[in-house]
Amino acid sequence: MAKIALRLSYLGTAYHGWQRQKNALSVQQVLEDAVADLTGQKIALSGCGRTDAGVHARTYVASCRLQTGIPLERLPAALNARLPRDVVVHRAHRVPDDFDARFSCKNKEYTYLIHNSRTRDPFLTARAWFYPQKLDVDAMRRAARAFVGRQDFAAVKSEGTPVKSTVREIYYCEVERREGSMIAVRVCADGFLYNMVRAITGTLVYCGVGKIDPGDVEAILHSGRRESAGPTAPPDGLYMTALSYGMEELDGSQE
Repeated sequence: MAKIALRLSYLGTAYHGWQRQKNALSVQQVLEDAVADLTGQKIALSGCGRTDAGVHARTYVASCRLQTGIPLERLPAALNARLPRDVVVHRAHRVPDDFDARFSCKNKEYTYLIHNSRTRDPFLTARAWFYPQKLDVDAMRRAARAFVGRQDFAAVKSEGTPVKSTVREIYYCEVERREGSMIAVRVCADGFLYNMVRAITGTLVYCGVGKIDPGDVEAILHSGRRESAGPTAPPDGLYMTALSYGMEELDGSQE
């Protein structure tokens, strides 16, 4: 029985996040069901992270032990034939026996998309946060610098899954204006707290409209008080966009 890593992507609108739920549909459930239908084996997938309901993944890695006579290069197509159209497996790789999609991941990147326009775009519904008030991108960039480094991020963590420590290291936090009216917030870290990227984005948006001074973000983080930071941005603008395992076949973004 081999250890297999699946590289996939999904649109999270119809799902209650990655992790299997008792009373709601999850990406893990539909993928495990597709594997069972294809191979006759009930497996438990380990995912690289827990995405919230409505959050998307341009790239995602899940691992499991699997015994199948299907060549790995043909496994994605066989699974895709059994998956809904909003979940796609791109690659399947043999990995070491001690590999785990969650614990072997060295860092992750999330990208949050903000549609900053006076007019709503129906084609971006559930794919970006529509924010009609004009945002000062330069102010957001100044504020973003305060999030970089190893520090306590309790001020941008929502109540949820308990953790031993709220200290994480952010390698970069960048704000860029993209084509048209889109603004992207890109955050890469060694790990993330519950709703951390969404709370960072909400704080940067408050800086962009003058509700928080960019120079105050450092003090907000030092305070550890969630109420001092900005709001939690809605889930539908958030995407997992890059992963790092130190393995060429799994690293980077999904092209």
